[in-house]
Amino acid sequence: MSEIIGALRRNAFTDNGAVAFGDGSASLTRASLYSRVAQCALALRDLPDTLGLLGNNTVEWVVAQLAGWLAGKTMVPIPAFFSAEQQKHIFADCGITHVVATASLLEHVYRLGVVAVPIAADKSGCDLPALRSGGGQIIYTSGSTGRPKGVRLTLGQIEHSATMLVEATKAVGSDVYFSILPLPLLLETICAVCVPLLVGARTEFDPDLTASVARGQPHGLASAFRRCAPTTSVLVPELLSAWVADLAATGERAPSSLRFVATGGAPVAASMADKAWLSGIPVHEGYGLSECCSVVAVNRPGKRRSGTVGQPLPGLDVRIDDGEILVDGPTVMRGYQNGSEAVRPWRTGDLGEFDADGYLRILGRKDNLIVTSFGRNISPEWVEALLCADDRIAACAVIGHGEPYLRAIIIPSPRGAAWFDSVARTRVLTELELICREAPAYAVPRDFVLVDRKEAARRNLLTSNGRFRRAHLANAFAANQDPSNTAIISNQEMNA
Repeated sequence: MSEIIGALRRNAFTDNGAVAFGDGSASLTRASLYSRVAQCALALRDLPDTLGLLGNNTVEWVVAQLAGWLAGKTMVPIPAFFSAEQQKHIFADCGITHVVATASLLEHVYRLGVVAVPIAADKSGCDLPALRSGGGQIIYTSGSTGRPKGVRLTLGQIEHSATMLVEATKAVGSDVYFSILPLPLLLETICAVCVPLLVGARTEFDPDLTASVARGQPHGLASAFRRCAPTTSVLVPELLSAWVADLAATGERAPSSLRFVATGGAPVAASMADKAWLSGIPVHEGYGLSECCSVVAVNRPGKRRSGTVGQPLPGLDVRIDDGEILVDGPTVMRGYQNGSEAVRPWRTGDLGEFDADGYLRILGRKDNLIVTSFGRNISPEWVEALLCADDRIAACAVIGHGEPYLRAIIIPSPRGAAWFDSVARTRVLTELELICREAPAYAVPRDFVLVDRKEAARRNLLTSNGRFRRAHLANAFAANQDPSNTAIISNQEMNA
């Protein structure tokens, strides 16, 4: 018996009038959740073994996710913030012909050329069908390239990760989890759906806030937390920063109901974490990746160590080999979709070290992958290829690791030099959006710097064959300033 499905059944007959999930427009008690999942599972059981799942952060999404597992389906959450091209790539990669969608997105699914499956209507009195084997998840992250890879996980692996998090975070039935991150992120599925189910807690969604977060425009975090008065939540660093700023602007403090707020997905500065604690946000840094079921290590309540991501979760073998973090254990993925089985231990590509007490410190990326402060993974080569396809750009590099947006370092072509010199900054940014129209919004540069090739070489920013030295760019072009104040080397300066 699945632990999650067992908890769903158990909760339905224990204080069955208690709310399990709410989204501002609708709510499901423990008993009605049980019934809705049963109905939906029966409706899905004769559909293909692999189903897409597209929806907003609502109770309907939860019903579809749980029903898919109960029906033995491999569910493939489709991030709404992916471009249409990326979404179609997922369908092709997994052979998806049917997508379960919430009502507002059914038409979008039709336009993508697959069968849209509405979530079963609410009818009372339906009991859970028998659990079918084979349930699991294929997770597509925000994509290190234009064609992101799918991470294959079993339901048992997800349950194992959720069970370890229950222990690590001291989750209890009286918790109220506030869900802000999009549910297609595996971490959010585990923390907003699986952990609360296992302990009989409640989850509250704010679909409008989550939509603004997915667009990279979070607003009203402080007021949203005040309204919800949760005990727990999970944020990426950019949201933590926005929340701290909201509180500072009003002189307020975070709700006293909070006991545990996790942050991960990208590096969080120790100074920002300190500000959060001073604002009443009990932030606990964590670390993980989809290939290891989202969480590898996390700081525990009462055992947090600043500057670290805590100790590894129970049952995981985490070690350092030549500076790289390696992970083995029951939550390491089966492999990539259409790829070979995962090699164990899994080499994460992240650099780290342990202190004397076993707390893990993350030191950076071994490769070139950029992880923005919103937790989006971006391969710079992908964006650079789009930019360099424009004949006004002779060479370019993008930077932005740990920052909210990408910055393009551009060497203009002879034609481009005159164009860049003749137009306003806002026009250039508009053109960059057009050039990168194939990419999702999070991969479009929101800032740029023009440099002369000779000047770049003089500053040791280029190799002998004219490629940018990536390791030097972040220091040469600091990305933590307001774009409107960015120093631009104009063409007059270049030709002086």
